[in-house]
Amino acid sequence: MDNYQKQWTHPSVKVFAEQADPIDVMKSRARQTVFDAVENGWGGPPYDPFELAEFLHIGISPNDDLLDARIVPIGIDRFHIEFNPNRPHGRIRYSIAHEIAHTLFPDCADTIRNRMDVGQASDDEWQLELLCNIGAAELLMPSGNIDLEDEPIAIDNILRLRRNFDVSTEAILLRMVKLTKHACAIFAAARITDSNDTSGFRVDYSIPSRNWAVPIPSGFEVGPRSVMSECTAVGFTAKGTEAWLDHTPKFKVECVGIPPFPNNRFPRVVGVLTFNTETSHPGNRIEELIGNALMPRGSGERIIAHIVNDATPNWGAGFALEVKERWTHVQEDFRHWVEKDRQNLSLGRSYRSYAEDSLSVVHMIAQRGYGPSDIPRIRYSALINTLEELAQLALQQGASVHMPRIGSGQAGGSWELIRELIDETLARRGIPVYIYTLPDSIPPQIQGMLKL
Repeated sequence: MDNYQKQWTHPSVKVFAEQADPIDVMKSRARQTVFDAVENGWGGPPYDPFELAEFLHIGISPNDDLLDARIVPIGIDRFHIEFNPNRPHGRIRYSIAHEIAHTLFPDCADTIRNRMDVGQASDDEWQLELLCNIGAAELLMPSGNIDLEDEPIAIDNILRLRRNFDVSTEAILLRMVKLTKHACAIFAAARITDSNDTSGFRVDYSIPSRNWAVPIPSGFEVGPRSVMSECTAVGFTAKGTEAWLDHTPKFKVECVGIPPFPNNRFPRVVGVLTFNTETSHPGNRIEELIGNALMPRGSGERIIAHIVNDATPNWGAGFALEVKERWTHVQEDFRHWVEKDRQNLSLGRSYRSYAEDSLSVVHMIAQRGYGPSDIPRIRYSALINTLEELAQLALQQGASVHMPRIGSGQAGGSWELIRELIDETLARRGIPVYIYTLPDSIPPQIQGMLKL
């Protein structure tokens, strides 16, 4: 527990918590704030942080010049919150709740004044931000009002619930771990060294469910090979099985990147730990991830698969264009293959190009023509043929297969049906299959990286 004691170094945190656990103190004070407000008529869900601020006599006003939000001291014990009104609705709600949580610190006025002065932010400022994130979760999802007991503990479901309740991922995780009947622990982590992408991770906090018996102390360090390293952008998810502790079973880790601490480069990571009790073949089901299929996860032989049309060997739109922009030689290789024999560009045919060491791209011709159409351009029988060829290749090479939601974009196909075909031809044969979906928004700097 030495790492845990050393973790809390910020003077305001020490004043705030005295000798207690700062996380427990924040949860308790935020909960009491909720109780006081509820007793005076505040209700939900959804719980409106604007109404809570009014109850607390905290003024709120928009300010287009801000990146997110800030709290401004007025006198000795009064505050005013300013926020960027152009942010998404859910983000505004979270930001207001986060700033309200700042007021729970007894020295908030002095601390905020220092924080607003250029050059005054300390290296351990993240500790305040972490605790205020936890406080915001308590304010937006109060105890005793949301039933999550039977919800599956899986990152995909957690992201769905986040959208339904219009709260942050961290908020839904903190609420879920209290209510679930499943054995699990949730965690929040950040890179130990923010200056490079080879750093390991520091677990800022971990909270167990009622029947989880393996404590993960705050300050616990996880190596750089963790699947957490795959969460390179806000919204990117990752899943894997890892040994974190000696003499305990491996954990199944499911996680997602969330906004970083102020002035940090890399996203924070939050997620769920469960015991890995699956004994079936690791490739017997499809893994759906938020990310980019051009950046396939894992190591060893990997195959990126995508659909192209039967009208032209030149790629000018969709995922094929992204492949072309990233690996020009892959497009040229496909074009030369078609030029050798125009019959190669026929429905049901496929061709493999090498992109990099241990990474190849399979082009599956399963779309009739291109451009606007009143009917879907996908041809399912052709897709089955190309998937069968893909399966044989993957089995021969011992490769994993990575793809976007093929056929459901410009080809107009039904993703539910296409997914079933992928399951039948690939996953049920023990081939690891990963399906990638880009998050709703990716920071501009990450978008640039994806097209390199």
